[in-house]
Order: sequence, then structure tokens, then C-alpha cells
Amino acid sequence: MTRPVAWKGRWNVPSQEHMKRVLQSYVDGFNAGDAAAVATLFADDAVIEDPVGTPAIKGREAIDEFYANAVSAGSRLTLDAPIRGSHGDRAAMAFTVEVTGLRIRVIDAMTFDGQGRIARMEAFWGPDDIER
Repeated sequence: MTRPVAWKGRWNVPSQEHMKRVLQSYVDGFNAGDAAAVATLFADDAVIEDPVGTPAIKGREAIDEFYANAVSAGSRLTLDAPIRGSHGDRAAMAFTVEVTGLRIRVIDAMTFDGQGRIARMEAFWGPDDIER
């Protein structure tokens, strides 16, 4: 899951393969309607900002509720490009989410902890990214 690598003074940066696999599991969990599978990808103390600029969702209980609501709404995700890694502890993906007659173009940036779990998720989308 992780490899002991010192990069910018940090140890145990997850491998690119691991981070990309986790982001693919995020998409797959959504599309399977499995909120628990999505939520378990996150650390217990993770923070979600979706979209960026709105109040953060913090902690296990809030994350579980957030994904239960999102998945129960019937959200479907389609990747718009390959999942991208980095030289550190972050990965990102561009995708389209379709839900209740809306199509939203999104870029999610995820920061991983030393155990390979998502510690922070930032979803970049604004009013101009919503199609009806």
C-alpha cells in the first residue's frame, strides 16, 4: 500500500498505483451504489470540501452520511480523463457526475495519509460547471 520514500521530508507516501487504485475504487463504489465502499476509502478524521468554498465535512460520521446521501440520490460518475498521480501524496481525477437530471463537471483532488487512506478531498466545480 505504501512505500517508505522520503520526499520533501515526508515518509510513507502512498505509491502512485495505490492512489490511482483508490480513486478508481471511489468511482466504482459510486456507480455500484455502495456508499460504504466509498466512505471506507477515507481516514476517520478526513476532511471533505465539496465544492471548494463550502463548509467542510469532517470526521467518520459526517463522511458516512455525506456519501449515503450522494449515492442514494443515484449519482453516476464517468471519468473524463485518466486518473492522475503526483510526486507526493496527492492524486486527482476529472469526471462528470450525473444526478437527478443534472450533469456536473468536477475535478476531485485527494490528499492521502501515510496509511494510504484519503485524508482530504477537494471537489472543484462551480455554477458554470452544471448542465441541465
